[in-house]
Amino acid sequence: MVLAIRGATTVSNNDKNEIINETKKLLSEIFEKNNLKKDDIISIIFTATKDLNAAFPAVAAREMGLNDVALMCMSEIDVPDGLKKCIRVMLHVNTSLDKSRIKHIYLNDAKVLRPDLN
Repeated sequence: MVLAIRGATTVSNNDKNEIINETKKLLSEIFEKNNLKKDDIISIIFTATKDLNAAFPAVAAREMGLNDVALMCMSEIDVPDGLKKCIRVMLHVNTSLDKSRIKHIYLNDAKVLRPDLN
């Protein structure tokens, strides 16, 4: 079955290394909490708020060895009062997990986006 797993994190600065490292942390936790392997991933969609342009978050996935996975990076619309310096992901995965057992991961200030999951 193909399911989607969502997640988000924030960074404190528009810095290439911070964007890539924090995205790696987010992806690693999604992998760990959902017991995923690289071969389970079909595609990943990354979005970043307009205030993050120092690096593509997808670079983190490539550095983690996800070289055969379709990746897409997009810029979010600039919504007034929206969360700043935020990176979001949506992974499409092949899994035998029941939909109710999927763990969506929100880190740092992005936890406010889904307080029901914390």
